Amino acid sequence: MLQVCLNGVRSPATGRWFPATPAALAASARAAHEAGAVDVHVHAKDAAGADSLAPDDVARVLRAVREVLPSGVAVGVTTGAWAAPDPALRLAHVRAWTELPDHASVNWHEPGAEELAALLMERGIGVEAGLWSGTDGPARFRASPLAPRTLRVLAEVTDQEPASAATTARVLLGAVLPAPVPVLLHGEDEGAWPVLALAAELGLDTRTGLEDTLFLPDGTAARDNASLVRAARALIRKAAPHAG
Repeated sequence: MLQVCLNGVRSPATGRWFPATPAALAASARAAHEAGAVDVHVHAKDAAGADSLAPDDVARVLRAVREVLPSGVAVGVTTGAWAAPDPALRLAHVRAWTELPDHASVNWHEPGAEELAALLMERGIGVEAGLWSGTDGPARFRASPLAPRTLRVLAEVTDQEPASAATTARVLLGAVLPAPVPVLLHGEDEGAWPVLALAAELGLDTRTGLEDTLFLPDGTAARDNASLVRAARALIRKAAPHAG
C-alpha cells in the first residue's frame, strides 16, 4: 500500500507551488491518486498556515479532498500534539469534528495518546499508531490494550541521515514487530528514500509526499506530490518486482 502525505507541518512559505489551501490540496490529492497513491494523509491548516485540529479547518480540507477522489479512497489527518499542545484541547477538538476522517494518526509517545486513540475509535475513526524512532512509543504501544484495535502502525524514522536511516529503521522495526496490525514504514527528508527502499524490500506498506521529502531520489526538487508518488512506485517495482 502506497500512501501520499500531502503537506505535513510545512508551511505555505515552502514555496508558491506548495499545496496549502483546501483547493490546492484537493488537486494535489487527485493527481497523486492518479499517479498511484491509494490512501491520503493530510494536515489541516488554519488561516495562518499552521497545523490545526479545529473542526472547521478539518472539515474544510476533508470535504475538498473527498470531492475529487473516487469513493473508497481513505483520507486521514494528523492529531499531532504540535497542533494543539493541551491534551484536553485535542480531545475537545476531536469530539467536535463534524466531518470525520477515515483515519487519524496518533503519536503514541505524546501525552494523552491512549485517550485520544480511544476517542477516535469511539467515533468510528481508524487509528494510525505513530511509533517514532528514538521514543518510547513502541514500548507504550506494545503494552496498550488498544494496539490490536488500531488500523495500522506508522513506523516513523526520524533519522534524516541517508547513510544511517535504513539502519535506524531496522532498529525501530525490531521494537515494533511482530505487530498486531499492518505496518507502514517511512522516513523523512534525507532519510525518506532509503527508508522507502527498505520498506519495499521487506514488503511493508509505505508512503511518500511533500510532508516527508521535497526531493526526488536523484536529488532534484519535487514540485508536486504526483512526481513523488511516481518515483516511489518506480523504486518499489525495482526493489520488489512482485509489488504494485
